[in-house]
Amino acid sequence: MPGAPNKPPESPPAPPPAPTSLESPAQHVLRRLAPSRIALRLPIWKGNPSPELAQPFTEAERLYAAGDAAGADGCLDRLAIRFAEPRWPSLPEPFRQLRVPIPAPQPPHWDPEHGLATAEKEARRLKRYAELQLALARASLEFESQQGTPVDDLRAHLKEAEAHAARQELDRSFWGPMDELWEALRARVPMPRTPPRSPPPPPAPEAEGAGA
Repeated sequence: MPGAPNKPPESPPAPPPAPTSLESPAQHVLRRLAPSRIALRLPIWKGNPSPELAQPFTEAERLYAAGDAAGADGCLDRLAIRFAEPRWPSLPEPFRQLRVPIPAPQPPHWDPEHGLATAEKEARRLKRYAELQLALARASLEFESQQGTPVDDLRAHLKEAEAHAARQELDRSFWGPMDELWEALRARVPMPRTPPRSPPPPPAPEAEGAGA
C-alpha cells in the first residue's frame, strides 16, 4: 500500500495492569494508591500539586478507607489520565508508569506478543507488573528517605520481595512483603498538599440608583 510504514511504530508504555487472580480489588488499589501518594510529593509539583491532581487522589484515599475499592480505582484512573497530560513531561521514572497513555491504533500482528498462548501472555504481564512494583518501591523508599521519613525498617520487605522475584516466585510470598511495604508507606507518608479552593468572588455592588 503506497505510503504505508515499513515498520511498526514504537510501542507506547503499557497502561497500569488490571487486577490479577492473586490480588483482590482492595490490594490492586493499594498497589496504585501508595506510589501515587509519593508521586504527588515529588519536586515536579513544588510541594503544591494542582487540584486536578490532588482532588482525585484525595477522593481515592477517602473511598479506599471507606471500603469502596471500585470507586477508589476509578479515581486513580482519573489521576492516571492527568499524569499522562503533555504538561507534565518531566514526571520521572518509574512514577511515569503510573500514567494511562493513549496508544495509537495498530494492527494486532504488530504486537510482539500477538502469537503467544494466553498463559504465556499472562505470565509476562505479571512479571512486568511485579518489576514495576519493585521499581516503584525502590524509588519511593529512596525519595522518602531523603525527605526524612523513617523507612529503613521497610527495606527488609523490599529485599524479601526482590528475593522471591529473582526466583520467579510471583505468588503470595512476593506480594505479602510488597503490600506490607505499601501499607507502611501509606501510613507514614503525609498526604500531599491540597491547594485551598478560592472563595467565590463577592457579588458586584448594585449600580447607584438602580431600580429607581
